Amino acid sequence: MDLKALAEKFNPYQIEMRRYFHAHPEPSTKEVETAKKIREELTRAGIEWRPCGKNLTTGTLATIHGGKPGKTFLLRGDIDGLSVKEKTGLPFASQNDGFMHACGHDCHISMLLTAVMIANSIRDEIPGTIKFIFQPAEEVALGALDMMADGVLDGVDGMFGMHVWSELPAGQVSLEAGGRMAATDQFEITITGKSGHAALPHKCVDATPCMAATIMDLQTVVSRQVNPVSPLVLTVGKVTSGTRWNVISGSAKIEGTVRSLDSESRDMAEESVKRIAANTAASYRCTAEVKYDRLCDNVYNDPEITAFGREAAKTILGPDALPNTPPTMGGEDFGFYCSKVKAAFALFGVGNAACNACYPQHSDHYTVDESTLVKGALLSVQTALNFLNANK
Repeated sequence: MDLKALAEKFNPYQIEMRRYFHAHPEPSTKEVETAKKIREELTRAGIEWRPCGKNLTTGTLATIHGGKPGKTFLLRGDIDGLSVKEKTGLPFASQNDGFMHACGHDCHISMLLTAVMIANSIRDEIPGTIKFIFQPAEEVALGALDMMADGVLDGVDGMFGMHVWSELPAGQVSLEAGGRMAATDQFEITITGKSGHAALPHKCVDATPCMAATIMDLQTVVSRQVNPVSPLVLTVGKVTSGTRWNVISGSAKIEGTVRSLDSESRDMAEESVKRIAANTAASYRCTAEVKYDRLCDNVYNDPEITAFGREAAKTILGPDALPNTPPTMGGEDFGFYCSKVKAAFALFGVGNAACNACYPQHSDHYTVDESTLVKGALLSVQTALNFLNANK
């Protein structure tokens, strides 16, 4: 595989696709035009594909059968945008007002499409099969499970995915074995007391101090209940209580998230949130109802797949492209795949202040150094080839 020639050949296509998808973001589960464009590109290139999803209609699975027999490797990119009003001022800024590819999924689509085209151009050299999934609804943690329910992992021997990452300089990749991204849970605590006149607190059961006490008690989950060497984040992000300045609140709600890297801490946190909510409420003569949802599993990088990816990164980006980076407590529904098949997930650096790519993910000014994206496409293909060649 002549990497330099392939980069030169497919870089214009990569940039064209990235800019098209950046200008046309769509919300999770409703990526209709996005899926249509992806399928048009696959059909134009003569690539085999099918819709993939049990309930969602916007997932796509493409397949390239190599010229030689072998195992099957799966590459994944997500396709949904965010409800963010773009303020980048780019000439290819979002044309869908109120929506933006502020997490870089436009890059994921274009890199995966480019990877398809690269693999198709060398299909006779491929010892096995490479599959490609364009996954919807990552931002709401629905897409992976929906595609899995439609058999996307059937016959798959290994898997690789990437996320562009603004905190890493362009040309660097974070790819290490073990737990790399956190399991993501969401909780809602509804506290019920008894409302009444602010001048008659003795005839009411005030939900507001109960809410405040519950928030403070929840802080002990991390500081006093979890093993201090096991990363855990518990964040209360939204609180609501009361309707008027002279009315004692009869109800309150606490909403938040828990992030963890291991199952023991995750189980402990869920039990603790429920126990603290109930016991604190009781001490304030209130009741508490807890809704606790496990949104997505943690991303665990299989050592074997990680090794193939690291070798690919050295080939594509050079020997100094792999800095040692700690795990992130951000979540990714790629974790569901990791629980079923050997997989690895990389963070692909796109930061570069020279082209204003210095804003964090989800910022309304978010952008990337698009000149490096074609190397991301090559990295995916090279990882697949490394796996297939080693498992003939």
